Amino acid sequence: MITRKLLRACAALLLGLAFLTGTGVSASAAPGAQSGNVRTIRYDTSQAAEFKAAWDEGAKIWNEHLDNVEFVPGSPADVRILADDGWPRAQPQGLGRGTVWMGRQATNEGHYEIRIASHELGHILGLPDRRTGLCTDLMSGASAGTTCKNPNPNAAEIAEVERNFQNGTTGITPGLVLTEAPALARR
Repeated sequence: MITRKLLRACAALLLGLAFLTGTGVSASAAPGAQSGNVRTIRYDTSQAAEFKAAWDEGAKIWNEHLDNVEFVPGSPADVRILADDGWPRAQPQGLGRGTVWMGRQATNEGHYEIRIASHELGHILGLPDRRTGLCTDLMSGASAGTTCKNPNPNAAEIAEVERNFQNGTTGITPGLVLTEAPALARR
């Protein structure tokens, strides 16, 4: 009897400590909600056409590099993913929310689909375009050329996203359409 009471008391104490320190794990989280220190961003590829696998891989790449953000497929979605015949672009509506497009014009010209997906998701994570022309810079986008197959963010880009979500800030204007179209690209 004493052992059972002691176990219950210890369990209650541990649950109370977890609640007070904020390290408890919720059974389910609302889309885009915080769960512990990880922000869950749900994305919907139901309109991504032939590019669904590229978007899933782009999300996986970010998940492998970030500690406080996780992309998961699901609905209702924070990020709507579409395919069309234009250039890739993103329209963030806030940190972790928005719409992204995979444009067939870029893929037909030879730009790497997974790099495009990862780059456009970078905009949803608050990163602006930085047309450095360097393949090591994910946010250099199309300026790195069609030979660039690097879909991974660099250390500075990863750190910026982590700071964005820690501070609730973004490096882009919500509602602004960011495009990779060479003639239309905004800096």
